[in-house]
Amino acid sequence: MPDVLPPVKPRKGFIGFVRRHPTMAIGGFLLLLMLCIAIFAPYLFTKDPTALAPALRTREPSARWWFGTDMLGRDVYSRVLYGARVSLLVGFSVAILASVIGLFIGIVAGFNRVVDSIVMRVMDGLMSIPSILLAIALMALTRGSVQNVIIAITIADVPRVSRLVRGVVLSLREQPYVEAAVAAGTRTPVIMFKHILPNTLAPLTVQATYVCAAAMITEAILSFIGAGTPPIIPSWGNIMAEGRALWQVKPYIVFFPAIFLSITVLAVNLLGDGLRDAIDPRLAKRL
Repeated sequence: MPDVLPPVKPRKGFIGFVRRHPTMAIGGFLLLLMLCIAIFAPYLFTKDPTALAPALRTREPSARWWFGTDMLGRDVYSRVLYGARVSLLVGFSVAILASVIGLFIGIVAGFNRVVDSIVMRVMDGLMSIPSILLAIALMALTRGSVQNVIIAITIADVPRVSRLVRGVVLSLREQPYVEAAVAAGTRTPVIMFKHILPNTLAPLTVQATYVCAAAMITEAILSFIGAGTPPIIPSWGNIMAEGRALWQVKPYIVFFPAIFLSITVLAVNLLGDGLRDAIDPRLAKRL
């Protein structure tokens, strides 16, 4: 009788998690790295990102100036590292605010037909406008600041989150446990926040990662065209905007902030893909 090998047990711990969810692990590592860069920027051999030195302008990357200097003599390395603070602050803030507001609107609209017929038509109207154009229009009505950028991008992203939550709520309303709660005389607010809300958090978390990535790109676009954060603030969009005039002769001024922005957005998207696969393994297998 041939020997029967025992079944291979899945590895537990950190190594097992990385093997089961490599996309989430890579995205989380890159995002954690960017967070550490943003938090510990003053301790990573940086200088004052706003200090002007006209005598040292447009220096090539070297051992002294790791990323070179811009047309005003400012250290590009320091500006890029400090710029991570602005992009991550905008991305996380917009993701949290849009998720909370969209969650509330989606749950209420999914349970109340009167609210649904009014509020969701407003959301449809906002969704008919490209988010970047809506953000530009809102920024044109206010002065440039990080807070106003967060508010403008949040308003542009709320409709998409609320429509996602509303669709989930409409499907959950037909579930037997919800019908049983209604038959038992449970009040609607209790059903909404006890039975419906917990089941919307999984898809909402995945959506929040994409909102975060899109918000960072939108902030960079707004700053690049001069409609976002003030030029004095070292954001990645501002750095690229200031270096576009010298792109052909000094490409490093635009290259380094663009690389950091791309890596950060990639990290958030990988984390979102990993969360989606972990939440719905059957979908991952079909893909």
